[in-house]
Amino acid sequence: MTAGESHPLIVAIDGPSGVGKSTVARRLAERLRVPFLDTGAMYRAIGLKVLESGADPHDRKMVVALSDAADVRLGRRPDGSFEVLLDGEPVESRIRTPEVGEATSAISTYPEVRQRMVRLQREAATHFGAVLEGRDIGTRVFPDTPYKFFLDARSDVRFRRRFEELQATGQPVTYADVEEDIRRRDLRDSTRIDSPLTRDDSYVFIDASDLSVEEVVERMAREIEGE
Repeated sequence: MTAGESHPLIVAIDGPSGVGKSTVARRLAERLRVPFLDTGAMYRAIGLKVLESGADPHDRKMVVALSDAADVRLGRRPDGSFEVLLDGEPVESRIRTPEVGEATSAISTYPEVRQRMVRLQREAATHFGAVLEGRDIGTRVFPDTPYKFFLDARSDVRFRRRFEELQATGQPVTYADVEEDIRRRDLRDSTRIDSPLTRDDSYVFIDASDLSVEEVVERMAREIEGE
């Protein structure tokens, strides 16, 4: 299905940490020829700003002040995908560390931070269309899109995938560290007051435990293109 100009195609992919949402979302966006929007990178940019300022990620008042003042924007890459900019500079190479991830997990629970990020996400995707992945895309950011997927996998699969992903980037992490980090994020994501990780019957649920990235993308594409 191709969205009309007045109704850009918006696809929401939600799910827990380590399930492969970003990889799937990128591939699906390429197939559908719409931009990919990595919402997690937006929160990580704020997490990076907080760490670089020396502030405590658990100091809500300070984090909200830094978030309000931070120059976070969405640029466009040559391939059309969105790029997160902090103070006018791309941040992708600086936001994938465990330290930034831990800080982001804390600051993303603050409603004030989430409200600002949601505004930016809505502005970009409503204008250009997008495949977005996160924790609350289908419940909070774009609840009315007909294309909502909840991607999940067994815990052991998620631990292994995240561990291998971090190993591939050369980061010195242990499997135990990754397991502890994901369990902590799962608890925060599912119990936070503002936009917790959840799903309802409006989602297409996909268990990716025994599926390849290509198989997941194909299943999603069939749901969208079969309309």
